[in-house]
Amino acid sequence: MKDTRALAKYLAGLGYGSRREMEAAIRRGRVSGWEPDIRFDGEPLDPPPGLVVMLNKPAGFTCSHADQGRLVYELLPPRFQKRDPKLSSVGRLDAETTGLILFTDDGALLHRLISPKSNLPKTYEATLARPLEGHEAGLFASGTLVLRGEEKPCLPGELDVTGERTARLTLTEGKYHQVRRMFAAAGNHVEALHRAAFGPLTLEGLTEGSWRLLSAQEVALLKG
Repeated sequence: MKDTRALAKYLAGLGYGSRREMEAAIRRGRVSGWEPDIRFDGEPLDPPPGLVVMLNKPAGFTCSHADQGRLVYELLPPRFQKRDPKLSSVGRLDAETTGLILFTDDGALLHRLISPKSNLPKTYEATLARPLEGHEAGLFASGTLVLRGEEKPCLPGELDVTGERTARLTLTEGKYHQVRRMFAAAGNHVEALHRAAFGPLTLEGLTEGSWRLLSAQEVALLKG
């Protein structure tokens, strides 16, 4: 990529700055390598469009571009939000839910992952206000539970009891506040909720508030 304007356009698309700013950066020698190992300020470039990021979300952050308060995008490098196409979350976790959330600038992949047809399991760890009563696993697995305001029943979910007031719930769909609403329908209240896995991905080695890029192999696993 030896054409300065083409390179400036490419860097702008990755969020490093405007085209004019990138043309100035090239003139000042901040861009090196050119072909095949382009670097900006000595660091390898971010991946081209098709980027997929995994974040270990803390509580108190909203999965939105425009809501008030703290947004999950503040936990990512600022240049990620200047990319073209734009980086968006794959579904949402409510502000007080912690754990694994993905972001991508690949619109086709985003829609594929959030589609009910993907059948990707998502595993949640719930802490409840009251002890489990024993009927919850059967109810959630029945495929007959209809949540308030819904017409269709939830797809069967798998509940593993891990303590008197704790459990892991694995779902293959993502209705609005589904885990909280399912436990409410079973007569309980979720006090804390954490997403531990998304398809084949877990948070192993990723501390709260940290992020990492997915490898090509991990993205391929998500695509099935």
